[in-house]
Amino acid sequence: MGQVREPLTNEVKLNTLYLMKSSISSKGQLTVPVEIREKLGLLPGTAVSFEFLDGGALIRKTTRGQHPVDRIYGRLTLKRPVDSLLDEMRGPRPRRS
Repeated sequence: MGQVREPLTNEVKLNTLYLMKSSISSKGQLTVPVEIREKLGLLPGTAVSFEFLDGGALIRKTTRGQHPVDRIYGRLTLKRPVDSLLDEMRGPRPRRS
């Protein structure tokens, strides 16, 4: 007898390999399928980035502008070397033989 399959619900589509398609409009706009928008929390105005891959491209959710860490990188000034501070917090490092 044939195998019994689950109904093809949105949940089944998201949890299995399911090819979703869209097309690019004449203005170069792309509609992201609702299942993907919901799963990734893509709301209107969400920034995305594109990365070239062999044979295609990858789209990722990203942030607008500079990353928060990049805004403060290099601003911290220390009176002692970082290794000295880490040894103080963690205890001395084991000696290498």
